[in-house]
This record gives sequence, C-alpha cells and structure tokens, in this order.
Amino acid sequence: MSRTRGTEAEDRAADFLLAKGYTLLRRRYKAREGEIDVVALDGEVLVVAEVKLRTTGRTYPEETLTPDKKRRLVSAARQFKHEHELGEKSVRFDLVAIDADEIRHYEDVFQPEGD
Repeated sequence: MSRTRGTEAEDRAADFLLAKGYTLLRRRYKAREGEIDVVALDGEVLVVAEVKLRTTGRTYPEETLTPDKKRRLVSAARQFKHEHELGEKSVRFDLVAIDADEIRHYEDVFQPEGD
C-alpha cells in the first residue's frame, strides 16, 4: 500500500470512528515493535484499530491480519499504555476494513494470548 493511499485509508477510518462517537487519541503511533494506525477511546475502553485497505486483488482486507501483525499490535498497545500511564485501562483490538465498496468496522477482532 502506498503511503498516500495508506494515509487516506487511515483518515477515512479515523473519520468513521469519530462519527461513531469515539475519541481519537493518536494516529500512526510508532512503537519499538510495530505501529498502531489509530488509537481511540470508545467510552472508557482503549481501542487499538488496525486499518486494512484493498482496492484490487482476491483477498478481503479482513484476511490480512496475520498472527505476526497481531503480536506487534499487542506489543505496541502495551508500550502506548505504559507511555501514557494507562495501566489499568482495558484494551480492545478492532479492525477497520476498507475496500472499493465500503468501510466495515469489526470490534474485538482478537484477544492477546495469555490475557
């Protein structure tokens, strides 16, 4: 995904979440082991949202959230919580899938192993 298209997809996802009443905390948070596309609050829940865009090809955006990507998201979320002193705040991992037809938001797409 080109940086421009990726940024546009993240913009669309952030606007979509804002329209749902979420509070945007951070975009493109860079951690030691990964990056979080969108960090937001849904009420009191910290939401780590991965944005996946597909405009061509045979795969759906939902099919691209690999085990390695999940591991990196969990690590980045832990670092974000530590840096912002959010130790007790619960975290939810969401996916915002964007393709030519629509935006789909999936809440709580996975649970970190061991949690």
